[in-house]
This record gives sequence, C-alpha cells and structure tokens, in this order.
Amino acid sequence: MIGFILRRLGYGVMVILGVIFVVFFLFHVLPGDPVGVLAGQHGTKEVRENITRDLGLDKSLPVQFAYYLNDLSPLSVHTDSKEHQKKYKYATIIPMGDRVLVLKYPYLRRSYRTNKKVSEILRENIGATMVLAIVSMFFATLIGITFGIFAALRQNSFVDYLLVTVSVLGISTPSFVMAIIISVTFGYYLKDYTGLEHIGSLWRTTIDGTQLQLKNLILPATTLALRPLSIIVQLTRSSMLDVMSQDYIRTAKAKGLLFYRVVVKHALKNALNPVITAVSGWLASLMAGTFFVEYVFDWKGLGYTIIKAVEERDLPIVMGATILIACIFVIINILVDILYSTIDPRIKLK
Repeated sequence: MIGFILRRLGYGVMVILGVIFVVFFLFHVLPGDPVGVLAGQHGTKEVRENITRDLGLDKSLPVQFAYYLNDLSPLSVHTDSKEHQKKYKYATIIPMGDRVLVLKYPYLRRSYRTNKKVSEILRENIGATMVLAIVSMFFATLIGITFGIFAALRQNSFVDYLLVTVSVLGISTPSFVMAIIISVTFGYYLKDYTGLEHIGSLWRTTIDGTQLQLKNLILPATTLALRPLSIIVQLTRSSMLDVMSQDYIRTAKAKGLLFYRVVVKHALKNALNPVITAVSGWLASLMAGTFFVEYVFDWKGLGYTIIKAVEERDLPIVMGATILIACIFVIINILVDILYSTIDPRIKLK
C-alpha cells in the first residue's frame, strides 16, 4: 500500500511539473503588461524598473521559469535576508554562505491587482467551492445510483425509457444554460413560492457580521448535480444490466437469497467501478472551480475568482489556481485507486 501511494505520488509530481511548465510558458507568451498594471498610469521609470526587477522580468524566460520553480518548491534555495524571510516565511535547513536551503509553503506570488498573496486569495475562495462541489456530488451520486438501479431492474419499461431520456437530456444540456434557466425560473419568476434568490453566495456580510446563507446553495448545487447525475444514471444502469446477467447472480437467485440481498450485496458492489470513476472525475472537476455556474449565481468561489482574474489579466491568480486544480486531480485519482481495491477485491493495488 505504502509503495503504491509513493509511486502514484511520484507520477503525480511529474504531472504537476508538466502542468507548471505548460502554464508558465503559455501565460508568459500572452500579450499584457503586468508592470504597467502594478505601477499604474503615473508610475515613474524608476518604479517600473524596480517592479520589473522584483518580478524577474528582466531575465530570460528559462531563468524566470527556474525562479518560479524555486518559489513553488517546498525545498528551495534563497538569499538569507530579512526581506526574503518576510516574503517566503521559511525555516532554514542548511546554511550555504549567503544563501540557505529552506523549507516553506509553496509561494504562488502576488496578485497584480491587489498585491495580495495568491495563496491567501485561493484559500479564502476554495471553501465555498468545496461545499458546493461536495453537496452537488452527494446529491448526484445518491439519486443517480438509485435511479440507475431502478431503471436496470425495470428494463424496457416506461420508467426505464423515461429515466434514460431525461438523463440524455441532462447530459446534452450545457451547465451554464441550465444555470440560467434554473436561476431565472426558480429564483426570479417563482421566487414568491420557492423563497430562493437567483443570485447569492454562501456567506453574506451585514452590519452584524457574516451570516451563513444555506438556502443560496440549493439552486447552484442542483444545477451542478444535473449533468453528473445523468451520467451516473446511465453508467449504473449499464453496469447493473451487465452484472445481473452473470452466472453468479443466477446462482445466488437459485439458492433462494432475498432479491434485495442479491441486488445490493452481489450485483451493485461489482457494478460500482465505472460509477466511482465518473464520480471521482466529476468531483475533481467541480472542486477545480465551477466557472460559469458560480458566475451566473454570483457564488463567490474559486471558479468566480478565476473568471474575474482572467477578465483583469491577473495572471498569478490564474496560474496558481491552475496548479491547485492539477493537485486536486492527482490527489483524488490516488484516493479513487485505493477505493477501487476496497470495493472490488479482484483489483490489486500492485
């Protein structure tokens, strides 16, 4: 188990390094003037030169990339100075003359617009996206598996055709279109009956402080759940039909086992592997930032933050969020592989 996790972590580190490489060079060839953004319209030549030097833009692109990797790495080498100590907040491991090998949190640099640390911005906004993604996937998984089992057990019936048709419609409709429809319908026209707002975030700031607004979670969570729910219905139905035709299921029925026990203990457990794959992929995607859905519902989360950063050409936020997304995918994929072997003993971690 430990060896498997270490190997997957090693592969994950290579994937993340590849993402960092692509993200860095892609965003550094895009047009834009970060120095002008930081210096402002009335920035003097001296101020612009200081900002250019501080960002390392006066050096070649490969050198800038090496500096960026050094900033991101938990183990890195920096000049031993009060300025760097304040900037990176590191713990010295090995002194090396005027430089030191240090241990620190990855430094994602600062926002061009607010000069705030990117790590702080991501930390402040990822919580709302985590809540939205987890609630959406819990709803989608619970309802999707239930409907998928029901459709498989009632194959070729009216209910089966209805569930398949609705799931195909849910898969084919883009999330941002569904977000607009649900927001306008239930948050605007039917507001008097539902009591829901067409926009709103998890927290609302008032004179008395911040207040938790759980009702604002209902519409965006429902919107996000529709597509994964539809996919889970289709996968569960297909897998259940395949498993229910196996010889060991017929043997279990012939032994007189209860129908519920045959379906849940024997059939469903072996039919869940493709469902777990779908759930893990969708959860990683939703955790990474529900871009347009958050934007439509004005949900202050990671996706909303990334869109605003793209609009303002605040590249450090976009780059930091992209790296965070890659880390989320790697971690979730490792957890899913471990879960595979727990659910299905036929799958070995090795």
